[in-house]
Formats: sequence, structure tokens, C-alpha cells
Amino acid sequence: MVKSELVQVLNGKFPDLQERDVELALNCLLAQMADAIVQGERIEIRGFGSFTCRHRPPRLARNPKTGEGMNLPSKVAIHFKPGKAMRDRVNAASDQNGITE
Repeated sequence: MVKSELVQVLNGKFPDLQERDVELALNCLLAQMADAIVQGERIEIRGFGSFTCRHRPPRLARNPKTGEGMNLPSKVAIHFKPGKAMRDRVNAASDQNGITE
């Protein structure tokens, strides 16, 4: 779902709010979450999941086309771990939406 679609869905659920107010609230929430991640904080949304930063050490990788080795630098990656309610919901809907192994 694209952010503008999410704004429209939320605006449909809360028709007394103006669309620009819903968009402003959503943008503010996402900006605060991004700032927290940048500062290395853990974000937990109960029932949805948590976001954390993980350090990835430098490693030797290979170009699959040429086989040439490349040194990749260390980096910080954002990791999302879904909450139990989210996992259960996705697993229950996996038959309906065609997700297979």
C-alpha cells in the first residue's frame, strides 16, 4: 500500500478529519520513527512488530557474473521483527492470498 492510499483509507475510516490532517499526522509519525531509528533506538508497536538497527560486519562477496571477489564495508541495517499478532494474522491469511513456499 502506498502512503497516499493509506491516507485515503484512514480518511475513509475517520470522515470527520480532513485528508490533509490525516496526511500530516502520518508524516509526523513516520518522521519520528525514522529519527528514532537514526539515533539507534528500538521501536516497538505492540501487535505489529519492532524495528531495530543491526551492525553488519565487513565481508568478502563475489560478483556472480565474473566470480571476482569484492570487499564490502560494514554497515548498519534496519531489522523488522513482526509481533505475534501480526505473524498469526499473516499465517491465517496465507491460504487466501496465494503465499506458498
